Amino acid sequence: MPALDPLKGLGRLVLTAGLLLTGVGLVVLALSRFGFSWKLPGDILIQKRNFTFFFPIASMLLLSAVISLLLNLILRR
Repeated sequence: MPALDPLKGLGRLVLTAGLLLTGVGLVVLALSRFGFSWKLPGDILIQKRNFTFFFPIASMLLLSAVISLLLNLILRR
């Protein structure tokens, strides 16, 4: 059935992405159990008596730069 071929490719892509996210999630959980902190200088952390606000500006910028660099290297033609 030729109509299902694009769906097969999409299914493999979604499955691969899911497995990759699961692996990253397991690594993050393992690191957090050992006390690894993700807070970078430039991240905003506000703690009050019964309120905590965390906005990871520097972490998001760094992650965006790394993902952009990787995608440019991978998708370069």
